[in-house]
Amino acid sequence: MHLQNTLPVLLLFVLLSACNQNKTKTKERLPNILVVMTDDMGYGDPKCFNPDSKIHTPHIDQLAANGMRFTNAHAPGTTCVPSRYGLLTGRYPWRNSRTTKIGVIEPGMETLASRLKKAGYTTAVVGKWHQGMIDEKQPQPGVVLERNPGEYGFDSHFIMPASLDIPPYYYVRNGLCVEPPTDTIAANNTPGISPIQGAFWRKGGIAPNFKMEQVVDRLTEEAESVIGDHFEDSGKPLFLYFALPSPHTPWLPSEAYKGKTMAGDYGDYTSQTDGALGAVIAQLKKAGQLENTLVVFTSDNGPVWYPEDIEKYGHSSTGKLRGMKGDTWEGGHRMPFVVQWPDQVKPNSENHHLICFTDLLATVAEITGTENQGGLSADSFSLLHQLTGVPTTMPERKELVLKGMRKGSYFVISEGWKYIDYPGSGGFSARYGRQDDPNAPPVQLYDLQNDLGETQNLFAEHPEKANALSELLKQTVNDTLTKTR
Repeated sequence: MHLQNTLPVLLLFVLLSACNQNKTKTKERLPNILVVMTDDMGYGDPKCFNPDSKIHTPHIDQLAANGMRFTNAHAPGTTCVPSRYGLLTGRYPWRNSRTTKIGVIEPGMETLASRLKKAGYTTAVVGKWHQGMIDEKQPQPGVVLERNPGEYGFDSHFIMPASLDIPPYYYVRNGLCVEPPTDTIAANNTPGISPIQGAFWRKGGIAPNFKMEQVVDRLTEEAESVIGDHFEDSGKPLFLYFALPSPHTPWLPSEAYKGKTMAGDYGDYTSQTDGALGAVIAQLKKAGQLENTLVVFTSDNGPVWYPEDIEKYGHSSTGKLRGMKGDTWEGGHRMPFVVQWPDQVKPNSENHHLICFTDLLATVAEITGTENQGGLSADSFSLLHQLTGVPTTMPERKELVLKGMRKGSYFVISEGWKYIDYPGSGGFSARYGRQDDPNAPPVQLYDLQNDLGETQNLFAEHPEKANALSELLKQTVNDTLTKTR
């Protein structure tokens, strides 16, 4: 056989050997995995994504310096519940009709926690759950709340049922209400701004010792305890999902952070959120585990930050993106997303590949060598190749199909183009006295590679592109809703 004929075979052998060696190395020492999800933090809040940010985020910035910053990462939903569903299940939330009901995750559904638990991990969640639990509105002492995180693969949990502005307000530890919400708290808001900003919360039941201004610190201490206790007596790798309820309303920065930024209470609360991340990272370092931990940092959806807030503070919470929380415009779902993984991810690197939170499930499956064990959603694509550069046989994401807040409304991103099948923001930008342009075209088409701010609707100029993306959207949405691979 001639040498020129053997070269392709030799090259393939070398690539497969490198891939297998990496998987073998990963299996020999599986990394701890820390996923930190904040609440309502915008793409333009961390300085590593927006140098003009008026908010101090040294710990997020350090993660980016030590790892990889993704510039094209998307939440699977534009609001809290669907976004968290997608993160945990690896499945587009619009495939599940229960994303606005109690007990969102289907019984028996594969999750990040269940996959990692089967791979030998100890699994824990601390923070905001917001996936629904049966009887969570009327928890009874000593009675386990059904559909709690323990039913979805988490060995332990210390959670709030929902956001810090949605009653009743109390904690749940391993399925049991820590202290029943027997007291009542009056509704509150901050005068002079929109009704869903500032120190806003709704009237309802509250546990006697539940202090809203102490929640972030309390949850951070719980997360630190999970890390400290685990590595004292366990040889297993740890998966911790740390779901901070901040900087979602109510904006209640502690005294240590109040007045520390130039973006008001929101900025200060965001800085405190960054501090919570730093405390957990420090705990991993103290335990001698930081070098063997894959850290993922992101936010569940965009911020509540209006044009007048930008004018008042000189700070754009979404950076150069258009829109805000709930919107189908980029500000509603393009998120800050950072991954640190020592010796695996190149420090201070940047990735522009289209990704979604749903991709974490396939990623951990490939890391643990369980990608062929079934249960992976067709909506999840491994990021391991993007993170490490190691060749992979798993498919990679080519497009993203998400659903807006408006009933029956969808949008698709493919090859740098974005098609929205309805006019306007479809979300919070059009609420609270603000209306979409009544004369806007019926659909929207944007060239995100050249117009990230979505300033030019090119629907009329490129009807063929709009039609092609419309067909792709219809095919995907009409696909079987339980599709797996």
